[in-house]
Amino acid sequence: MSFGDPNNPYGQQPQQPPQGGQPGYGAPQGQPGYGYPQQAPQGIPQQQGYGYPQQQPGQYPQAPQYPQAPPAQGYGQPGYGTPGYGGPGYGMPELAHWGLRFGATLLDGLIVVVPYYLLAGIGLAMSDPSTGSGVGGVLALIGLLYAFGMGLYQIYLEGKTGQTFGKKIVKIRVLKEADGSTLGFGMAFVRRLAHILDSLACYIGWLWPIWDSKKQTFADKVCSTVVVRG
Repeated sequence: MSFGDPNNPYGQQPQQPPQGGQPGYGAPQGQPGYGYPQQAPQGIPQQQGYGYPQQQPGQYPQAPQYPQAPPAQGYGQPGYGTPGYGGPGYGMPELAHWGLRFGATLLDGLIVVVPYYLLAGIGLAMSDPSTGSGVGGVLALIGLLYAFGMGLYQIYLEGKTGQTFGKKIVKIRVLKEADGSTLGFGMAFVRRLAHILDSLACYIGWLWPIWDSKKQTFADKVCSTVVVRG
């Protein structure tokens, strides 16, 4: 008794491939063969790459967002109370109040004037008009030269380091408002000349730092400088 085709020596019908094509080599029935894209089961979203947000169909993937480093703070670095030079937390030291500025100016004046008057007084006491002695005149001239030289040296120190002798004692410093750098000799000299404006109108310019938001004199405003502590 035979089954199927009588010409088939084994008596078995050949198997038909399942619908949808044959699976790849070595793959079990009902599963895609090697090289076919794997598909996630229905109802489970596909996982995105590490650091990438979930994308909707039809959208291009977006690059991951990394936290940005805060900008480097300089003196300056960059008005006051606003992001940039001068505001609290932006690298700008505290502004010097009027009392410290007055103390520094007083000390600088004493350093320059006291030796001059001392030498001039001694020379005047030693002078003898009857004999025509020139010792008193020499001492007075030495005192004058000292006052002139010390005044220039104070300007040089202020331009180079931001501090005269008096400012160094009270721990304050004059700097450029724009970037916090020192003035240099030329600008420091111009600032000294600009103090003439502070003496006009009953010396009101010298008192202006008491109520000014940046604690500046008229000379500071003209030269764009500030006086800070430290």
